[in-house]
Parts: sequence; structure tokens; C-alpha cells
Amino acid sequence: MPIEILMPALSPTMSEGTLARWLKAEGEAVKPGDVLAEIETDKATMEFEAADEGILGRILVPGGTAGVKVNQPIGLLLEEGEDRTVLDRASRPSNTSVMPGLDPGIHVAAATPALAMDPRVKPGGDESRRQTGARTFASPLARRIAAEAGLDLARLTGSGPQGRIVKADVEQAIQSGTGRSVAAPAPAVTKAPPPALAPFEPAYEEIPNSSIRKVIARRLTEAKATVPHFYLSVDCQVDALLKIRADLNARLEGGKLSVNDFVVRAVALALKTVPAANASWGEEAIRRYRDIDISVAVATDNGLITPIVHHADRKGLAEISAAMKTLAAKARDGKLKPEEFQGGGFTVSNLGMYGIKSFSAILNPPQGCILAVGAAEQRPVVKDGALAVATVMTCTLSVDHRVVDGAVGAEFLAAFKGLIEDPLSMLL
Repeated sequence: MPIEILMPALSPTMSEGTLARWLKAEGEAVKPGDVLAEIETDKATMEFEAADEGILGRILVPGGTAGVKVNQPIGLLLEEGEDRTVLDRASRPSNTSVMPGLDPGIHVAAATPALAMDPRVKPGGDESRRQTGARTFASPLARRIAAEAGLDLARLTGSGPQGRIVKADVEQAIQSGTGRSVAAPAPAVTKAPPPALAPFEPAYEEIPNSSIRKVIARRLTEAKATVPHFYLSVDCQVDALLKIRADLNARLEGGKLSVNDFVVRAVALALKTVPAANASWGEEAIRRYRDIDISVAVATDNGLITPIVHHADRKGLAEISAAMKTLAAKARDGKLKPEEFQGGGFTVSNLGMYGIKSFSAILNPPQGCILAVGAAEQRPVVKDGALAVATVMTCTLSVDHRVVDGAVGAEFLAAFKGLIEDPLSMLL
């Protein structure tokens, strides 16, 4: 019997996902480690690798299908020596039902297709099939190629099981010039005018929400509505940091250090000093983390994601910088592995590069704290009783009051400020 390819669970919280696209076509050879498809989870778009060797015999769920449940069969893999006829004997749900999101031409029943049950219709495609209105059975790939070539599938004869039209049938029809849509011209279609806009309503376009965007919306709504936030802000003078950064970058070959690399390093060392801030909420107990893993917010086309710099307190500035460049690139390409974005005990969100002076970030549950970092800009300050100019960066800590009390948050910010304003202490 063919091997069922099941919708994978690519994260602990994943119950369903979107099968973005297949990277293998029906009839193609597959070996362990080959990328079969791209799966869009609630966090990112990830590659799904094959675990077995064989031939991709049938695609049950076409690319672009949303709401595919974990462990739902999405394809069938033929083992070496298996004939394609076993595909129709594979164990499937009873009756001739079609799975949600499935191509209408793909049955998920062991029963003989309705096409062969109608005595007036031959197993292949012919005029009688069009006259009776019987369903045409074809693989998703065959349907796509036929649509692109302007072929009428009802005019083709299928060579697959039970007369199913496959890729080879369509390609043969294209070469021979048969099966093109002809005969009576299609009836004219009168397009309904777009709905009239209400008075003073501006024109707009609707952009469908991706799975990732829906999850972001749900999690942020829950966080803001159910977590008791409070906020603490501190101004950090970063002239010394900027000077050391320039000196180090002049000596480094290749990648350069960013201000955010110093921020991540300072947060990690501050959490080492104030471990009570490295914690998350649980209904039965507060979880205080032994490891210092810093989530860093990265903007992508699909929304915000927070890859993690693991053991940030054990990494130097150069290691943090290299890790962040790799993680940010993978995040934007949708190539992060689950362990690279799930977890973390504390989040950093930096909008300083966009010129934002200060802001308050929404917590990333179940974490107890998130630090919002603004732009470093020259401001008037008072030094030794005299007015002076310094480069100042405002940082705001958003805190879950169930996890971290105000005094602990203030203690953390004091430790962070001391490190940022005395960057040499971060190099020791």
C-alpha cells in the first residue's frame, strides 16, 4: 500500500497550517531529505522534508490550501515496485466525499469514481462525458497545465487509474493539437459593477490576512487585553558606546557591529545581575529561566517574528552580531527552524533605526518583559550643573506585573543603563 504523507506539526502549538506549495510533482522520484513542500505555520513558512523514498503518486491537498489539519493526509508515496493502481485501493474515508480545500477532481474514497459508474460514459474523455455532465478526473498538475494551454479536459482520454487524466495525457494533447476548447462561443458574461462606495468612503483594496498575520493579531490582542502591563522608561547617554563601536568597527573585517548588538549584550548581562526579570507567567507558578535567551523582534513581509539569540550572556559582541545577521536573514526568507524562534525569556524591540524617539511595546507572552529601544539622538542635558549636549537613547521596559514588580523592573533598567553608558564593562 502507498505511504501516506501527513501534514506535519512544525511547532508545538500548531494544529493546522497552510500548504503553501508543492515542490515535487506527481510522478517525481523522492528520497529522504528532499523538500516536498512549503508549509506556512502560525510563525513562518517552512520547508517540509521527505522521510521515505519512493514516487510521489498522488497529491491529495493542492498548494495554496489553508486550514489543513495536522496529521491530515496530504499526499501518497509509492514505494519501489508499486504500481499506480494501488493508489485507488489506499485506505481512505468511506463514500465519495471530497476533503476540504481539495481539488474537486480528487476523490478521497476507496469506491470506484462516479465517472466509471455511469454506463453512458467511457473511462476516458469523450463527447458523451460532456453531454452527461459527469465529473472529469484529473491530477492537479494536469489541470494546471491544461488550463494554461487552453485545453478542455472533457475532450481528453486519461491513461491513469480509472481513466484519470495525468500530466502525460495533457502534454500529448498539446503536442497533437487535440482537446482545445472550440464549438459554441462562450456566453457573454456581464460583470457586475463594483459595489458603490458609501458617501465620503475612500477607495481601498483588500489584502487577505496570512496565517502568520492572523496569529500575530490574536496573540497581541490577548496580550494587551489580559496581561496587566506597566511601563518604565530610562534615558541612556550613548556617546561612549558610539565611540567604542566606531573604534571596533574600524578594526573588524567583514560585518560591523550595530547599536542593537550592544543592546542585546547589555540586556543579557543585566538579566544575569537581575535574574528575576528573566521570567514568564504560569497559572500555577512563575517560571524563572536559568538560561538567558533573548528574543529580538525582526520585521518581515508577513509580519513580526522574534528569532532568539540563545545563551546571549555567554556570547561576545561579534558573536551576537553574527548570530543576529544570520537569524534576521532567515526570518525574512521564512527559513527559521522552530527552535530558532520558539521560546526565549526576554524580548528586545528596536525601532531606533526608523528615527522613533520612544515607544511602548506590547508584551510577548508568556514572557514577563520586553524592552523598546528608541533612536540615539543629540539632546540638551545638564552635566555638573551646566547645560551640555549628549547623544541620548530612550528605552522603555514593558512589564507583566504578575511576573515582575516595579522595583525589580527598576533594578533591571538601572543595571542596563550602567552597562550601556559604560560599554567597556561589557567587553570584560
